Amino acid sequence: MKQVSNMANTSNGSLATLLILFTISAAINTVQSQNLIADNISVVEGETATISCRVKNNDDSVIQLLNPNRQTIYFKDVRLPPGNPIIESREDIVSEGNETEITCTSMGSKPAATIRWMKGDKELQGKSKVETTYDRMFTVTSWLRLTVTREDDGVPVVCIVDHPAVKDFQAQKYLEVQYKPEVKIVVEFPSGLIREGENLELTCQAKGKPEPQQVNWVRVEDDVPSHAVITGSDLFIENLNKSYNGTYRCVASNSVGEAYDDYILFVRDALTTTPKPTTTTTTTTISATTSPPDIIQDSQAGTEAQRSLDHAVIGGVVAVVVFAMLCLLIVLGRYFARHKGTYFTHEAKGADDAADADTAIINAEGGHNNSDEKKEYYI
Repeated sequence: MKQVSNMANTSNGSLATLLILFTISAAINTVQSQNLIADNISVVEGETATISCRVKNNDDSVIQLLNPNRQTIYFKDVRLPPGNPIIESREDIVSEGNETEITCTSMGSKPAATIRWMKGDKELQGKSKVETTYDRMFTVTSWLRLTVTREDDGVPVVCIVDHPAVKDFQAQKYLEVQYKPEVKIVVEFPSGLIREGENLELTCQAKGKPEPQQVNWVRVEDDVPSHAVITGSDLFIENLNKSYNGTYRCVASNSVGEAYDDYILFVRDALTTTPKPTTTTTTTTISATTSPPDIIQDSQAGTEAQRSLDHAVIGGVVAVVVFAMLCLLIVLGRYFARHKGTYFTHEAKGADDAADADTAIINAEGGHNNSDEKKEYYI
């Protein structure tokens, strides 16, 4: 106002005063007719927010902001990401077949996060609880319970935190599972059938977690042969005979439990020399001849071959007998067919001399009295 009064004291004071008043009035009308706007933005805690303020429907007028160092900003839908998830398990080491519990916690988020579970490539379902802190933040805790097997040993269990402000936020823990041994008996030699006089070597393969502490060889329902040699997980028996037949068992154990595998020993007869049978069969006679021994065969195989030969001989004899009976029946049938019985009567004797049929009957009836003239032949 002081500046205006000074200008009014000049020679053209009245005109200058009117010009200044008109300019102020125009500026005020311009500010009142234009609106200031700003765009909504989303920003993660700790990052820099850049807010732009502009005139809506700008008409290129001169605008002066009053006190630009003091502005009021309103925040809406603030998203605060959670801290690093914390994953814990009830036991560090779990035995096969037991249940374990794993916990995952996500703290300090807004809004509340969600938690998912993965075991390997399989998604599992857990139970979650949401708590609100004093500063209006959220803490989410999820529990996962599962029964483990030996196949779960070394498999990662992953806790995945989903939140609008972060992506791929996760923590994982590898399962450590202990299990009893897996036992398998392997025959080192011989390969194939086992016969008298041969040697036998068996190896017991046992694998578990922890590693088996003991590996023992026993013979079920009997004692291991006195001259058998046991070296660690190997069993060696030389010069086998049939008295060694039986079930041999390898037993392995660790802190979790024990397991075993069985091997059934069956010793066969030693290789022997047997004649090679040949058979010649005819319709009337059956003869069997043998050729000189030329190969070495198994005694059991020779017995089976002899049984087969006996069956063949019996079958041949039965076939010959049946054939002979059929031939006999055919011959008898043809004989009886050709020699039928002959029957001679003289009932019609005198019929040729009779004048009529009645006379012939009377003459024929009279012929019955003569029994010597009636003969009958039957073969």
